Amino acid sequence: MGKGKLEKFAELETFDNVFQFPFAVISEQPFPLRGRWHSDYFHNTNPIVVELGCGKGEYTVGLARLFPDINFIGVDIKGARMWSGAKAAVQDGMTNVAFLRTNIELIERFFTPGEVSEIWLTFSDPQMKNPRKRLTSTFFLERYRHILTDGGIVHLKTDSDFLFTYTMLTVEKNQLPLLFKTADLYHINDNDNDNANGLDDSTQRILGIQTHYERMWIDRGLNIKYLKFRLPLEGQLTECDVEIPLDSYRSYHRDKRSTKDKAK
Repeated sequence: MGKGKLEKFAELETFDNVFQFPFAVISEQPFPLRGRWHSDYFHNTNPIVVELGCGKGEYTVGLARLFPDINFIGVDIKGARMWSGAKAAVQDGMTNVAFLRTNIELIERFFTPGEVSEIWLTFSDPQMKNPRKRLTSTFFLERYRHILTDGGIVHLKTDSDFLFTYTMLTVEKNQLPLLFKTADLYHINDNDNDNANGLDDSTQRILGIQTHYERMWIDRGLNIKYLKFRLPLEGQLTECDVEIPLDSYRSYHRDKRSTKDKAK
């Protein structure tokens, strides 16, 4: 591990807005804020929104700045990346933002049922060869049900045609209420047939937040896709069984693993 990463990890330990509970820790002791985020950390009853796979925390912090009356928690296992957002929040004295370093597979160990109102998935790895690891797979949707309010909202913002298509098929197959979708977020026109009501002002402000990697992908000419749907607590979830063309580009730090051109 490089010196820079070691310094960041050391500084993370001093931040009051960071909680580090990877599997090795959470397997030995329960998380003390589970069910107590409102009373013991945020000290309010405002809604809690979680960003899974928050990376550098740019979206978590950006959302928290836009909506001071909502609480935001960024979740990622990469502490060195998370340091950027956590430090910015500390420097700005933001009290409605926190960061949790852990494995997303363990998310239900950190929140009680109904404690979270919305989930954001921003530029998640599409995991084209491993359906179980996709953050919009039924494997993960079932876990989200354990922490979301009934009908809680899931947002997906992605550069991946594959993940966007897969998620849409999953939403359709399970008849999840679709609130909005677009395959080209920054070129929506008034006649967008996908969305009867278009983007409201609040959503436009939210989607205007751009991460470092998102700007890189836009500069490369990639369209940004966005999907918003509700996740009811009732009903059995079923995986879609449709072959989807793999993304035709090599996304940032993501190499193709084979010459196969489709996956389910």
